[in-house]
Amino acid sequence: MECPFCRNLDTVKESELSFAIFDKHPVSRGHLLIITKRHISSIFEASSKEKKDLFKLLENCKDYLDEQYKPSGYNIGINQGKHAGQTIRHLHIHLIPRYKGDIEDPTGGIRGVIPQKRIYPAK
Repeated sequence: MECPFCRNLDTVKESELSFAIFDKHPVSRGHLLIITKRHISSIFEASSKEKKDLFKLLENCKDYLDEQYKPSGYNIGINQGKHAGQTIRHLHIHLIPRYKGDIEDPTGGIRGVIPQKRIYPAK
């Protein structure tokens, strides 16, 4: 099966070793994917140069989203492996803008990947 990230896509931003596109199934307005140009499936396969390039583009995309969408926060994540929810086996970072009031209680943030673990236990 052909990788959907390895074909010509409408890029939002690009760098030497990576590019960014809008997510086809966005969690929020402006949800971007930062993707390596080289087809690798894991952050652990990326070279130091690729990692540096990915995170530089991530920062560039954050600046772009700040200007275009003015979010009040971000979730940043990598789904690594089938059991972590990775559906496309090509390394990509989710940059998800968050907005005040987009959910009632955002406590726990990224912990929400396992819903019953999102809210911290009472002290």
